[in-house]
Amino acid sequence: MISKELLDILCCPESKADLILDGSFLVSTDKNTRRRYRIEDDIPIMLIEESEQLDLEEWQQIMNKYGRD
Repeated sequence: MISKELLDILCCPESKADLILDGSFLVSTDKNTRRRYRIEDDIPIMLIEESEQLDLEEWQQIMNKYGRD
């Protein structure tokens, strides 16, 4: 489990946007990049080339789920 303290200091390496913890993923709040980074064994894999770019609809659903506009 990612601690609140760690989540507070992590940011998207591509856009520097805040991240939202969504299950076993960290999702960038940046609408342009929409990156999702996986978490393996409680370690976030923050490499851009290892991330995936969400389509706009899926990204928006995640943002709505956590009260982000």
